[in-house]
Amino acid sequence: MLWLLVAAGLGLMSLGHVAPFPFLLDSMAPAPVLWSMPSDPDAPAVYLTFDDGPNPTATPQLLDVLAKEEAAATFFIIDRHLNAETAPIVRRMFDEGHAVALHSHTRALMMMQPDAVAATLTAAADRIESLAGGRPCRAFRPHGGSRSSQMFRGLAQIDYALVGWGWSLWDFNWYREPQPEGLAERLARRVSGGDIVVIHDGHHEDPRADRRYAVEAVALLIPQLRDLGFSFGRIC
Repeated sequence: MLWLLVAAGLGLMSLGHVAPFPFLLDSMAPAPVLWSMPSDPDAPAVYLTFDDGPNPTATPQLLDVLAKEEAAATFFIIDRHLNAETAPIVRRMFDEGHAVALHSHTRALMMMQPDAVAATLTAAADRIESLAGGRPCRAFRPHGGSRSSQMFRGLAQIDYALVGWGWSLWDFNWYREPQPEGLAERLARRVSGGDIVVIHDGHHEDPRADRRYAVEAVALLIPQLRDLGFSFGRIC
């Protein structure tokens, strides 16, 4: 019996750090934690977010879709994917009115001390501002949603919010290749006002990952959500 209690305790402790939904650690966080956004029932909004870019191929195509549909979004970009080739893509995000925020390619940040977390994110924001001409807003999405008390204290130091996503509102498909039609249908069926949707326009390791499914899914999803009465908001 004792080993079962120990195992359960360790499981709960682990879940607090990696759960892809609000959990115990979030309720004690000194920094804001957003797994959904406030929503006006008379004018419900959905928050489209994109992770792991900028991707030289997929992200411009995705921006084309958003421009055509006149929909706003938030891009959580990885600093090491930003270079002379991709900086104009991020500049375009700013120019077209999208929000740009910070993402990470590794879970190492959850192991860092608060000062190191704050310094790492500040340096990334400085570099993005220098190369792309705009400063990211004060929002951070950790890799895989993994978080820690040290990370939260670091975010609090620089007045950043940790941003998650809604339950089952992501493009992970249990080791099967995501299909645009099925993904758009699932997301449209599950979404409600204030929900945060996450789709990957890049990959945390491969900066040129094939993300045609994401572009095609978003092209299908936006009209469906608009037909359901949703508008499109930015996280920040």
